[in-house]
Amino acid sequence: MRPDTPADHIAEAERLLRTAEQYPEDAEPLLLQAAAHLELAGERGRASTLYDRLLSSERPEQPENPQLVKALQAANLWEYGHEAEARALINGIRTAAPTEAAPWEIIAETLEHHDELEASHDCFTAALSTLLADGDEDVPYATRSLLSGRHRVRRLLGLPHDAWDSTADRVHTAHTPDVTLDELHDPNRLWALGSDNPAELKAEIARLRSELGSYRSALSRPFPVAVLHWPEAELTELLEAYPALSSEYPSHAAHLSDIETSLRDLSATGTENLGIVTATVPSYEAFAASEQSSPANTDLLPQYATTLAARGRATSWPPAKGAPCWCGSGTAYRGCHGVEHLS
Repeated sequence: MRPDTPADHIAEAERLLRTAEQYPEDAEPLLLQAAAHLELAGERGRASTLYDRLLSSERPEQPENPQLVKALQAANLWEYGHEAEARALINGIRTAAPTEAAPWEIIAETLEHHDELEASHDCFTAALSTLLADGDEDVPYATRSLLSGRHRVRRLLGLPHDAWDSTADRVHTAHTPDVTLDELHDPNRLWALGSDNPAELKAEIARLRSELGSYRSALSRPFPVAVLHWPEAELTELLEAYPALSSEYPSHAAHLSDIETSLRDLSATGTENLGIVTATVPSYEAFAASEQSSPANTDLLPQYATTLAARGRATSWPPAKGAPCWCGSGTAYRGCHGVEHLS
């Protein structure tokens, strides 16, 4: 049942906390989900404790994305009445300049929510400067909301369109052609909601329907469409234990090439929100056992990838500007598997 009341959210948070104890390898995304439910229930103090728990230096494993946890903590603390702490976290995130979109979006929207429009605009701009290369035609899925958010704040500030606003318009029009981004971000829309003019109300309903369609599209896929990646040592161990999978993975180099090709093909057909999940042999064997099947069954591989993505284990593809390649080579993506992608 979908949580609707504070009690429902608390019950869901408790369930997630129990699950995190059972599956410590997936504790981070489960604790983040639990914290979100606690925030929705008004239990911001408990949510803050979970964020601190994830960031604790005494924790055996540090979070995979500490800047994301800090951003969520900052947003929560500001609502919780701890503005100074929130600002300190936000400043630290900006200094760290993360290569993922989510931390930037959270802190920029937090500033916007508290009427810090100039600071929000600066934050959105810094994010795009960090994550997008000049002349990029293909805007990564995770970065589009930054373009839209910056466009919205610039409309509130009364600033003229610039190149990134034009890119935001292009991306928006490709997916929602009926209502322009300027209309959606018109500061006067709030006044229209209280109008007695049927024409104005009808126009506003059309805009809201357009926005709802975008939200439904995003929510219809809460986790990325993910492709499975076996690091070389893991693939060697897998094939030694299950030689029948050699037809699926003739070599590690071919496996890496197939990953990039598959993702490009999915992107070319219009599939958005793509990602990569990293496999391990013990995890895969445990998954096969849970499905009462043999790990040699190739039909399990895409199911395993989807399960890892649902647990929050996916890394967005393509990597952000300057980020290392997903293959683990240590080379920047644009100088590794992204070379052909950019040609």
